[in-house]
Amino acid sequence: MNNTVQNTLSKLLKLNPETTQLSTISSGHINSTWLLTHFDQRFIVQKLNTHVFKYPAQIVSNAQLIEQHLNTKQKQNNYPLDIVKHISTGNNAYLTMLNEEPYRVLNYIEHSYSEDVVKNPEQAHQAALAFGTFASALHDFDTATLHTVIDDFHNLAMRFEQLKTAMTHSDESRLNRSKKDIEFCLSQQHLVDELKAITQHLPIRVCHNDTKINNMLYCSKTHKAKAVIDLDTCMPGFLLHDFGDMVRTFCCAEAEDSTRLDKVVIRKEVFEALVKGYLAPLKPILSKQEQLSLLLGAKIMPLMLSVRFLTDYLNNDVYFKTAYPEHNLVRTQNQLALYKNILVNEAWMYETLMKQ
Repeated sequence: MNNTVQNTLSKLLKLNPETTQLSTISSGHINSTWLLTHFDQRFIVQKLNTHVFKYPAQIVSNAQLIEQHLNTKQKQNNYPLDIVKHISTGNNAYLTMLNEEPYRVLNYIEHSYSEDVVKNPEQAHQAALAFGTFASALHDFDTATLHTVIDDFHNLAMRFEQLKTAMTHSDESRLNRSKKDIEFCLSQQHLVDELKAITQHLPIRVCHNDTKINNMLYCSKTHKAKAVIDLDTCMPGFLLHDFGDMVRTFCCAEAEDSTRLDKVVIRKEVFEALVKGYLAPLKPILSKQEQLSLLLGAKIMPLMLSVRFLTDYLNNDVYFKTAYPEHNLVRTQNQLALYKNILVNEAWMYETLMKQ
């Protein structure tokens, strides 16, 4: 952020630009985020990525609708977590265009911290509890009021079609190196039909759609769940995707590009903690069928990411950032290893999930 933008935002917030300080917050892969400090006041400033979010006003609108709903719940003592809130930069404006780029200001949630990797079952339990509490509080929210900010975000059928198209354009060497992975992915297309069959009978809910552990905050004093953050991908959808992404990102200790495939496995104690935390606030509102659908989500999310990595590999790495030529193929094989381990443990996971 240049000085002109910093000074303008400071003035809009009625702060003295000469006494504000700015520091970069490194977490987050899409938007650019800073911490703006003015004596004992702190604010989060974000520049929204218009390559990913074509209509930034829709992002702000969605987040504010959710914020208002959660505020009402909190006043009724039905939402115990802190709430991410947009701060007006004047004339009730919550999105400011500076140098033709969209900026917004959010409240800074004090006495909190985030984690990038689940280190133990209690961390998983607290994070899952936060996401479950968030979903439960929004169960009576009118999803029709939300914009779909990214089309086909979890469209598994479309991801398979993209893979098939990439196969027709890929060079021979990449096709040969990924032949076994392609064959395995295509053999799992039955999940498209399973997903279609079960979602016909599920309620459409507000989904966070990015339920990684670093999208919730812990209290620095109690180490309990404090806030769910990063609501940019909140859209109407099915909870199975949120649950599945938690399983994918919480339960394996290895990074997405680890080549130690024998270590890419579900940590059972973390899965158990995740299930208990997520279902505790949601149990009263979930049907047995919706609860069962969560297991399908646990299978779909690593498989879908495998297909996306593989498609990008065949397309010569045009979407995901890569550090070396085979990076996307390594990621593909990593996520397929996790998917296969979930299949091995499916019966146990089903029993663990349904006994809650």
